[in-house]
Amino acid sequence: MTRQQLIEEIRQKQSYLCVGLDTDITKIPQHLLNDTDPVFAFNKAIIDATRDLCVSYKINTAFYEALGVKGWLAMEKTVRYIGEEHFKIADAKRGDIGNTSDQYAKAFFEALPFDAVTVAPYMGEDSVKPFLQHAGKWAIVLGLTSNKGAEDFELQRMVSGDTNHGTMLYEKVLTTVAAWGSPDNLMFVVGATQADAFTNIRKQAPDHFYLVPGVGAQGGSLKEISEKAMNKDCGLLVNASRAIIYSSSGEDFAEKARGVAKAYQEEMALYLNL
Repeated sequence: MTRQQLIEEIRQKQSYLCVGLDTDITKIPQHLLNDTDPVFAFNKAIIDATRDLCVSYKINTAFYEALGVKGWLAMEKTVRYIGEEHFKIADAKRGDIGNTSDQYAKAFFEALPFDAVTVAPYMGEDSVKPFLQHAGKWAIVLGLTSNKGAEDFELQRMVSGDTNHGTMLYEKVLTTVAAWGSPDNLMFVVGATQADAFTNIRKQAPDHFYLVPGVGAQGGSLKEISEKAMNKDCGLLVNASRAIIYSSSGEDFAEKARGVAKAYQEEMALYLNL
């Protein structure tokens, strides 16, 4: 999916919602466990209930890889079922030496029809570039994440001595990685719980889209993110996973998921039209 196609979907649906399919087989409703493929059955119901309310789905590959071959097959069935109308993200956090990253890119962009892969930039340019060499595909590079461990490296200043001055590591990542691609094939992950940093981040990467996890179960504020980080093209994909897909553990799980997704979409429509 191209940047312009994504923007058009956002405008048409009045939504920048990304539904996270972090499907944990131990948390899905019990009645689905009798299905031959309970993970796909769960995902299919969630997709059917939310597809008109969101522009993207994010599949956290760890939850599928943990199930072995069956999990990988469920993931493949899911991404193909989503179709071409939505921006499909493999949340795989890959990134390795060039020839290995090239194989990762082929796995998600050629063997599987994902539009984007999340990428860890720690090993540098040659580990990211292979994901940027597929037409219509995207690398979503970790910028400033919402987990506690962000303090260990991302929020450290790159100077010795006075820690009140100097560039933070995540800022160096944003400015350096932005030069490797363009706003047409490169996004950044910025966690919703880092809302205070969004104004500064938008100055450093004014035209790029941000994938923003951490809304909902992790407590991030959709209003605050939208006010501080939205640009003229929206420039945001706000992900909600547990808050939507696990809103009920009963047979009404898909209906309840739709209700939560609808509430997000309606709030997003307000911010898009300010």
